[in-house]
Amino acid sequence: MRKRFVSIWFRYLETDWFTIRQPVLKDQPFVLVAPDHGRMLITAANSLAMTQGIRPGMPLADARAIYPSLKFFDDKPGLSFKLLKAIAEWCIRFTPVTAINLPGGIVLDATGCAHLWGGEESYLKQLKDRLNKFGYDIRVAIADTIGAAWAMTHYSDKQIILPGDQLNSLLPLSPAALRPDADTVQRLHKLGLCQIKDFISMPRSVLQRRFGNDLLKKIDQALGNIEELIQPVQPPAVWLERLPCLEPIITDVGIGIALKKLIDDLCCRLVKEGKGIRNARFRAYRVDRKIETIEIGTLQASHHAAHLFKLFEQKIENIEPALGIDLFTLEGLNIDDVILKQEKIWEASCSLENVKLSELIDRLINKIGPGRIHRYLPDEHHWPERSIRTAASLNEKVDLNWRTDKLRPVQLLCKPEAIQVTAPIPDYPPMLFRYKNKLHKIKKADGPERIESEWWIEETPHRDYYCVEDEEGHRYWLFRSGHYSGVEKYQWFIHGFFA
Repeated sequence: MRKRFVSIWFRYLETDWFTIRQPVLKDQPFVLVAPDHGRMLITAANSLAMTQGIRPGMPLADARAIYPSLKFFDDKPGLSFKLLKAIAEWCIRFTPVTAINLPGGIVLDATGCAHLWGGEESYLKQLKDRLNKFGYDIRVAIADTIGAAWAMTHYSDKQIILPGDQLNSLLPLSPAALRPDADTVQRLHKLGLCQIKDFISMPRSVLQRRFGNDLLKKIDQALGNIEELIQPVQPPAVWLERLPCLEPIITDVGIGIALKKLIDDLCCRLVKEGKGIRNARFRAYRVDRKIETIEIGTLQASHHAAHLFKLFEQKIENIEPALGIDLFTLEGLNIDDVILKQEKIWEASCSLENVKLSELIDRLINKIGPGRIHRYLPDEHHWPERSIRTAASLNEKVDLNWRTDKLRPVQLLCKPEAIQVTAPIPDYPPMLFRYKNKLHKIKKADGPERIESEWWIEETPHRDYYCVEDEEGHRYWLFRSGHYSGVEKYQWFIHGFFA
């Protein structure tokens, strides 16, 4: 497919931004200024100031001598780059690849995009009308090369260069349209080479000897003999689907239809590659330049379109369409291999590898939030709080088995909590204990079970554990830290709860 690039030139970028923020400036000449060696120089001028003969680079004192009532404002450092970056990100609704082209321009890689808007003419019209509506005065052009498109925006009124016709379109233009340095342009004019057609056919050795390699490089880039690389503001995602809308979408039903189509398209690609989604992001680009985003995650890589749609569907209500949404994107943030397992027809699978169980957990996590559902595995430690760890995934394997020779509580506290006890007897559990301001009278008890500390990790006293039951039938796991002594230096703790 032949490459097509769009060049956008913001003729009065910074002053347009000031006018958007202060509409009263629309009918007044004004400039932006910055200090330079003890004087104020003009860095930007709006169109009305330009008609008065005021130009960037002119001292403010000279400009006010020409137009005494000229308004001026302090320039903001880095404003031009920030504006171009924000607009380039907004232009992603027209193409996945947008880049900043300093000074004052943006480049779009429009390859394969224009037909979605009914052709290149309609594509450029939509782009220009939207930016004009925001308040920016721009010029746009499309060509096979970045150099040719840039030349049309700066030195010609032609907006569309037909494929392969960049040479004919460049011939009548000034040498500056090729983007050489100012010194080269000046030398070309001194030699009477005032148009590109005057020197484009000269032997390359002559041009190289007179003007160096840079001019030849610019010519080759404009004609497409050398590829010109751009740095996208957002690197294009490999697993990304886009859906532009002819009319802004403002209802949840419309958003759901767009989401389903994007999921179906992305899952078709994933199935062919044997891949699945672990994390995905759905974005809705509003006409007011704001972006609404929702994300989902799965325990296992999945390309099951219906399941993924259910996960997103729970969050559609969080999207605020406002005046409407004109572009939807679905990006697979984390893509992994899908491991297909053969199921036995005569056996019902109830293991963790069951796809239906995994999808159920996915729906619960997306409803109640991440970090609420965990899977635990045994670990090689004697100390109870270290003997359990959180699994990294649903499919993580472990060689250890859960300990079943000793009774363990269903709920184990991450950190033992101190309790107050009364009537302690050596090597026996207490008769009463107070936990969270509630007094518990112990009716039954079993123990002790001594667990020694892991001295290679830290040196702490051993623990004597007791399983106790209070008068209400609730059972607790208590322990005394260290040996019993008559002096109350020992301490009792609660560490878990039994069913």
